[in-house]
Amino acid sequence: MVANSLRARVRAEMIEEIKTVARRHLATDGANLSLRAVARDLGMVSSAIYRYFPSRDDLLTALILEAYVALGDTVEAADAAVDRDDLRGRWLAGCRAARAWALANPAEYALLYGSPVPGYAAPDDTVEPAQRPPQTLLGILRDGLAAGQLTPPPADDLPKPVQDDLAAIVASLFPDVPAALLARGMAGWTQLFGLISFELFGRINGALPHRDEYFDHQIALMADLIGLPR
Repeated sequence: MVANSLRARVRAEMIEEIKTVARRHLATDGANLSLRAVARDLGMVSSAIYRYFPSRDDLLTALILEAYVALGDTVEAADAAVDRDDLRGRWLAGCRAARAWALANPAEYALLYGSPVPGYAAPDDTVEPAQRPPQTLLGILRDGLAAGQLTPPPADDLPKPVQDDLAAIVASLFPDVPAALLARGMAGWTQLFGLISFELFGRINGALPHRDEYFDHQIALMADLIGLPR
């Protein structure tokens, strides 16, 4: 048992070391990871790394899962630190936390929300951690509805095909959130990540030097769109 425990600990430490080196490669080479290059940096023969990660895709998946968990933890902690009745404050805090995490971890953010990696298909076990940030927004919407602080917009504001699409999502996943309100929440969340991506990938370089102020202005507009009270 002692030997098995030691082997397990050594294996876990080796896996963490491989992931640390792989993150450095993400920062310099993007998601075009090479297991051989990672093994070379670790001073391992290339065949040895396959005992820990059978393929490049397995290593990518491990990095993606950890990034989603880290982002989810960050957004949820920011939301939890604000009074439950302050819906707008919770939204603003979650948005700022997502941006701060992205700016501090640009390579990991790019792995999650940048260009798809050629030949890589994320497995199903990445779906649940990927949903944690938008689920935080849904929690704000649910709390607002329950407290009577949010009034859903009219459903007929939506085009009929969109009503049908959202009705299916509501029926299967979010039965307590009106479709028209879900649509506005989805618009806010997708615009948030558009804002972060434009900043992180250099799309607004030189145009908007006061980025903190611009970001706060934009997420406040999103809060208005969603209907979060001031």
